[in-house]
Amino acid sequence: MNYFAPLAFVAIIGSLGAALYFMLRGGSTTDADGKPRPNHMVRALALRVALSILLFVCILIGWKLGYLHPTGIPAGK
Repeated sequence: MNYFAPLAFVAIIGSLGAALYFMLRGGSTTDADGKPRPNHMVRALALRVALSILLFVCILIGWKLGYLHPTGIPAGK
């Protein structure tokens, strides 16, 4: 569990970077044969959302099973 959250955050940032790359690359929505080209940016953003939801659910499950504990830091300090 110690490695899961940082790895998930890196995957989320990587997916966001891939979406930025595909957005900046631009180009037409069709390839040379006139067939529609798959929208890689949408896939990368969908993957980012899925990874974020998965991370949130895993944190909730880890808390519920007792693997994760609140730190007890008082609010406002």
